[in-house]
Amino acid sequence: MPFDPFTLIMLAVLAVLIFFMFRNSRKRQADARNLQEKVQPGAKVMTNFGVFGTILSIDEDENQVLLETSPGTVLTVHRQTVARVVEPNTVIADDESPALEGGEPAFGERVDDATDETPDTKKSDD
Repeated sequence: MPFDPFTLIMLAVLAVLIFFMFRNSRKRQADARNLQEKVQPGAKVMTNFGVFGTILSIDEDENQVLLETSPGTVLTVHRQTVARVVEPNTVIADDESPALEGGEPAFGERVDDATDETPDTKKSDD
């Protein structure tokens, strides 16, 4: 039974799609495993609905997490609503700040002690 080129191309595309489906599935499973390893009491987390808090305790049997959002406010949420663990940002010291290219700040970068190159305009009294 001879195969025409169109059938061969369709089978190749189908094989590529199946390969990427399995690959993405494994990636998501690995990400979920890594997240569950990081989710421990004391970790700062963000939920699916955007609430930030610190995990107080985890109930494995009921799949519940006690989340302290502010001092004295404790929420009970399902364990799967924890979207990610919030890790502290690293702060760049003033000595290590990136150098300005050509005297200009990078796009979106603020320079606190920037000098104004325009001459001072005097107000005239009318």
